[in-house]
Amino acid sequence: MDIAPGPPAPASGTASDSVRDRVPEPATATVTATASSRTRSPDAAVATSGTVARLLGVSAHHDGRAALQGVDLEVRAGRLTVLVGPNGSGKSTLLGVLAGTHRDVSGHVALPPSGTTAFVVQRSAVSDRLPITVRETVSMGRWATLGPWRPLGRRDRAVVDECLEALDVADLARRPLAALSGGQRQRVLVAQGLARQADLLLLDEPTAGVDADATALIRGAVDAELARGATVVEATHDHALRGPGIDVVHLVDGRRVA
Repeated sequence: MDIAPGPPAPASGTASDSVRDRVPEPATATVTATASSRTRSPDAAVATSGTVARLLGVSAHHDGRAALQGVDLEVRAGRLTVLVGPNGSGKSTLLGVLAGTHRDVSGHVALPPSGTTAFVVQRSAVSDRLPITVRETVSMGRWATLGPWRPLGRRDRAVVDECLEALDVADLARRPLAALSGGQRQRVLVAQGLARQADLLLLDEPTAGVDADATALIRGAVDAELARGATVVEATHDHALRGPGIDVVHLVDGRRVA
């Protein structure tokens, strides 16, 4: 693949504002990376064209099978790009390629020379056994800025508070993550991604299996990120998610069909 690897980035981490001990890196649910750590091909056209990422002829394997086959994609800055397709179509793998977390890749992946990324995984990818509170989980989103094992400052705690409020989980802040319902946990993971305040936010089916109220909160959070100037790429089964400022990409069996 036409990319150049960089050093690994610190994952977004966890720190309680009242207890200064931190949860180890493997507890993170949101994968974050700085520009210097993501696999990239320096591409002046990407950096200057208003394009956040460009994939040309990208193929990828997952568990020994082809997950993506010859995919071309241009992610335009400041817009919502929606990846639509059935289960197994390659949506999650494509997000992993954009995040730099999926390594079995061939083709050309061009990313700009600067920028930050937050990747919010599906809640089913997060262990129920993590000894971590809701507030600690959302605080992980600040780790990429601070570095692991460093306490949050006043500004970081304010950002965490804002994200808890935005997803209506502030009243759950002291509860263990494992004690939450699926919809509550999903909102917490999205809040963690928001806390990163990244240039590129990647969301893997954030509204799957949640009720209408939770969906409205998550959609509002995505709209706020776009208004802030972030670029968002979201995998979804929602074919109705379209409109001005939204680019729709259809995937079937690992191939882009529209």
